[in-house]
Amino acid sequence: MMDAIIKISVLMPAYNTGEFIAEAIKSVLNQTFTEFELIIIDDGSTDNTAAIVQSFHDPRIVFIQQENKGIASALNTGLQYARAEYIARFDSDDICYPYRLQKQYEFLSSHPEYVIVGSAVDYIEQQGGYIFTYYPSARSFESLKATMHHTCPFIHSSVLYHKNTILKHGGYNSFALSFEDHLLWINVLKESKGYNLQEPMVKVRLNPNSITIDEKWRTHDFRRIKYKALRKNEITEAEAKKLQQALLQQNKRQIKEGAYYALLAKKYLWNNPQPQRARLNLRKALLLNKWNWNGYIFYILSFLPSSLLQKTYRRIKQHLHS
Repeated sequence: MMDAIIKISVLMPAYNTGEFIAEAIKSVLNQTFTEFELIIIDDGSTDNTAAIVQSFHDPRIVFIQQENKGIASALNTGLQYARAEYIARFDSDDICYPYRLQKQYEFLSSHPEYVIVGSAVDYIEQQGGYIFTYYPSARSFESLKATMHHTCPFIHSSVLYHKNTILKHGGYNSFALSFEDHLLWINVLKESKGYNLQEPMVKVRLNPNSITIDEKWRTHDFRRIKYKALRKNEITEAEAKKLQQALLQQNKRQIKEGAYYALLAKKYLWNNPQPQRARLNLRKALLLNKWNWNGYIFYILSFLPSSLLQKTYRRIKQHLHS
């Protein structure tokens, strides 16, 4: 493949996602936009991830293997290999809609004042069932800047951005464990413009094995260090070690699955009200962590009329953003 026709480099870090990565790869290869390369960085997987990637024989795939160093390192490795001006981020357990690259490329090409574009996404359960559609509350550049310190401006797996802008800001900070994207966007949006399309471009899979879990299940120290770093736009190595310790302490099936079911319950409570599904997932979460008092509160709330639930949800959001 000639470099001249590579307009987008799709960066897909992967760690032990053998169950889902084939579907993720196929969704990229089936894009209506064809002038891309797919860079898959295997971050030291111990399952069959590498074998599945190597079963694809498409010249657009670039496969890189490294020892396990974390997602920020894998992405920075991918940035160094990327040959295109534009970078599309994508997770190895998610699914791209066929039009994703085409529509985002057309947006950035026709709006040169912007360096990054995200989108709405459809959230799905681990096995692929639809949960709800997330429409970013912050769409314009002005609203993104106004809310970026307390809400991540973009769904990471949905963004397309200018590679040189990200490299200018040093790429992904490996100290910002689990929020390397959020910290990067804050630095980028200080100087450059971003935008969120209000059309879903990606199916984002909620997965108990993901490093991203319901933040309410994180420790107090983890949340304190994270939001301090976001306010200061920097994080120290010493703080990173504390984050790593907290992540290791929570790298347990009971916590990760409990957080997964709790997150599903909240989505079926607030975003796509289905009280019976909410209660089913809350029961699973409480079986894994019977001392999660929020779970009992949400269980009681699930019996309220849907209209009252939505009114309560809007008030909670207003309080959090005030």
